Amino acid sequence: MRLFFKNLKKYFRYAIRSAKAELKSEVADSYLNWLWWVIEPLAFMLIYTFVFTVIFHSKDEYFSVFVFIGLTCWDFFKRMLNGSVNLINRNRDIVSKVYIPKYILLLSKSFTYLFKMFISMILTVILMLCFKVPFTIYILYILIILPVLYIVSFGIGLILMHFGVFIDDLKNLTDITLKLIFYLSGVFYNINDRLHGTLKYILLRANPIAFIMSESRKVVLYSKLPSFEGLLLWFGIGLVLCVLGVHLVHKNENTYAKVI
Repeated sequence: MRLFFKNLKKYFRYAIRSAKAELKSEVADSYLNWLWWVIEPLAFMLIYTFVFTVIFHSKDEYFSVFVFIGLTCWDFFKRMLNGSVNLINRNRDIVSKVYIPKYILLLSKSFTYLFKMFISMILTVILMLCFKVPFTIYILYILIILPVLYIVSFGIGLILMHFGVFIDDLKNLTDITLKLIFYLSGVFYNINDRLHGTLKYILLRANPIAFIMSESRKVVLYSKLPSFEGLLLWFGIGLVLCVLGVHLVHKNENTYAKVI
């Protein structure tokens, strides 16, 4: 891990510049430009809010904000995992011609996703004002919840990035798995209210994104303390995943150019 932090310091500016370049290229040919980063999450929030309030008659308090918080967490998690699987293959020119620690590619990607999540967080605050959600000191606990989301996502992403080089079908398997996790994570429903017993416990404890969504809503909407034990547990698991992922990448990065 000492080499990891050394490379992180050495290539951090490259990761920032690469992320900026990617963000600019995403909207370069778009008429609405950066507005798409605002329109996309709001559109999904409106769709889910309509479906579950009008069709399924959901009575959850502050439901639009509830859904938007879930979508913000889910979108970052999904982007990190989907973006990592074929990351080395998509950057074959860099991998085969220039040496760069391969996890720096994922770090750069994560910066673009963090930027989009930051926009969604600003929109969350605006929605809270629109729907008159009370602002309390508990909201500040989001500052310890989001790092857990990042560490867990980055650790899983590193492992997927490694195996994605060798397993062609991993992208399809990841897509299917994420669709299943999406419906089991409570993006548009409250797991605490809709489920009970063992199933509720498993979904909130064994599914990191469901747990993080629940804790985020708890501190933002319901003015409650988060589960510090759960956050510490998932932070520790995330660190283990990161160490394992960095080890896999360091051990095999000379092989990647030959495989792709």
